[in-house]
Amino acid sequence: MTLYPQQEAELFRKRLAAGETLFGCFLSFGSPVSAELMAWAGYDWSIIDLEHGSRGEADVLPQLQALAGTGCAGFIRVETEDRPRIGRVLDMGAPGIMFPRIDTPEQAAAAVSGMRYPPKGIRGVGFSNRSAGYGTNFRPYLEASENLLTIIQIESEAAVQAARQIAAVPGVDILFVGPTDLSFSMGMLGEWDNPRFLAHLEHVAASAILEGKVPGMLLPTPDHFDRFHAMGYRFLASGADVVLLNNAATTNIGKLHASRAAATRDLG
Repeated sequence: MTLYPQQEAELFRKRLAAGETLFGCFLSFGSPVSAELMAWAGYDWSIIDLEHGSRGEADVLPQLQALAGTGCAGFIRVETEDRPRIGRVLDMGAPGIMFPRIDTPEQAAAAVSGMRYPPKGIRGVGFSNRSAGYGTNFRPYLEASENLLTIIQIESEAAVQAARQIAAVPGVDILFVGPTDLSFSMGMLGEWDNPRFLAHLEHVAASAILEGKVPGMLLPTPDHFDRFHAMGYRFLASGADVVLLNNAATTNIGKLHASRAAATRDLG
């Protein structure tokens, strides 16, 4: 069943409130086929990536349409907390937005403001877009629009230090650690077992939980699930469509090359 974005967001919010651990992925191809494939694989949510992905705003709507009815929520990662971009992707029917590189509570408040209609925010009002059912769903959407999820990325030491204050901003729902950016900012790129890195992750999770928000992160590998789940992380991403295809293709052709080399040796 296809849901309006406010309905999809409300159901997703209830799952988070019930303490479910929900798995997501990143969609970097910008392809509706890739989006649908990842959804059918069993992910609970996905991030259509406008920050690092291969395509742009024009490719958001086909991906949201491909995800509709799959049970996989399609959130959008925007590049900045820019008001027009936030409004555009929300109008297309996104049930929530991920904001990268938020370092201060003031930046988090600006992100939330872009998600909200006046007087609580600065989002422009439109009646004829997809989120409003092209004119048939605006009133229900307006009344429930605060259900749309705001996902704030913690990707620097400054953001870690301000995590409690960022989590305390009304309207922030999830603190999501980007481990690669965070470890890079700490001068320890990819050192997932470094005690100082792990202490930062503990602090972010604790800060979110203390403010009644949900901790989330991109798992470096699926094998890291137990460690970070034990810290309280429940909104967990693992894998991106482009990376998974690259890994599978590399493994597949590697096996074929090895088999060819072995056959050649046998013939010799």
